[in-house]
Amino acid sequence: MTQVRTRFAPSPTGYLHVGGARTALFSWLYARRHGGVFVLRIEDTDLERSTLESINAILEGMTWLGLDYDEGPFYQTERFDRYNAVIDQLLGSGWAYRCDCSRERLDGLREEAMARKEKPRYDGYCRGRTVASDAPHVVRFRTPAEGSVVIEDRVQGRIVIPNSELDDLIIRRSDGAPTYNLSVVVDDVDMGITHVIRGADHINNTPRQIHIFRALRAPLPEFAHVPMIHGADGAKLSKRHGAVSVMQYRDEGYLPEALLNYLVRLGWSHGDQEIFSLDEMIAQFDIAAVNRSASVFSPDKLLWLNQHYLQHADPHRVARLLSPHMGRLGIDPSLGPDLVAVVRAQEGRAKTLVELAEISAFFYRDFDAFEEQAARKHLRPVAEEALRGVRTGLAALDTWTPAAVHGVVEAVAASREVNLGKVAQPLRVAVVGRAASPGIDVTLHLVGKAACLRRIDQALAHIRAQAEHP
Repeated sequence: MTQVRTRFAPSPTGYLHVGGARTALFSWLYARRHGGVFVLRIEDTDLERSTLESINAILEGMTWLGLDYDEGPFYQTERFDRYNAVIDQLLGSGWAYRCDCSRERLDGLREEAMARKEKPRYDGYCRGRTVASDAPHVVRFRTPAEGSVVIEDRVQGRIVIPNSELDDLIIRRSDGAPTYNLSVVVDDVDMGITHVIRGADHINNTPRQIHIFRALRAPLPEFAHVPMIHGADGAKLSKRHGAVSVMQYRDEGYLPEALLNYLVRLGWSHGDQEIFSLDEMIAQFDIAAVNRSASVFSPDKLLWLNQHYLQHADPHRVARLLSPHMGRLGIDPSLGPDLVAVVRAQEGRAKTLVELAEISAFFYRDFDAFEEQAARKHLRPVAEEALRGVRTGLAALDTWTPAAVHGVVEAVAASREVNLGKVAQPLRVAVVGRAASPGIDVTLHLVGKAACLRRIDQALAHIRAQAEHP
């Protein structure tokens, strides 16, 4: 049995976006499930638009997602000699010919076709002509004039395209550079690709490529064209829908496993299951189960998944990923409470690492001001006596533990014959700056004794100022 070999072949003309990442994921999963090989190929033949920055962005994105490749990256710009050798082979076998039609003639053909409301196509004028190899020319592939191309697509089903709809595509430009459709086929043949999994926007290229495979007497890979991704408004996915670089998701505080889980469910399902570990994806992914209709990108669903993964991930790993986000806020996590303990305390309270960093900043530094609504509700003259009592009790503690802190708060509440919340909530606003935080005992323990006393003093000063200037 032939070993499965899949490939991801992005063009380095921009970042790795979610559509490309999903294609890479589907190809990677298929190879991993079937004991196959996953190849990374950089299709950089567009010399004007391809950039080293884009190549690095693609490689960085693949690494962050954990989509390891077994072979590559291969670069098409390093294989021009091979492509030109194949083009010469096609010229010698009669499957290709030289064309010296002028730009004016080709423009005229296009205008005439459009006037007839027909699809513009080359008319084969140079098929029977002899064009000197040293004269300015392009090389065209001789597409069969009769019959049809039948694609047994693993996702889209049977696709039949009459050859009459295809023209003789250019396979080498006048500057000697090979074109996309020729290069792709030569690469897939040389790299032994057995399954081509790519976006449905490539369907129009497939019949042209199949003709080149057959002209080279090479075995055809199986094709699977996965559906496009749309925004909620039905339009093609764009930046306004969330079609950004996968590295931007990293910078915005998403976990790679959350993004992978979200992407695998865009067009594929396994019963009603929503949460998939990577091992479950590999074990259950089936390209034949991919839906042929377009998928809808939902930022809210991705955010929900990310919160789930943040809540259930190893706190040590979350802390490691959180650390640079704390650094971006000007916080050195080593100069405060243990970051793993902070992550545990904040479990389930944030949807992204960025949000987790923002709501955890108070553990490491004093805040500039109280949240206005929280202060108006809880830092009132009626809370002053309770806060003073708590401060006195906290200052007297010899051991700073959650239990000891809780005992002080509980004792003040009991002495005032009020429920714990009547004391804990003003205290929370005093120490945190807002009305939401983890449990008051854990919060105060992590903030530390000196900072707690300092912030309570600040809250008492705020209450006095409000009383003097209501």
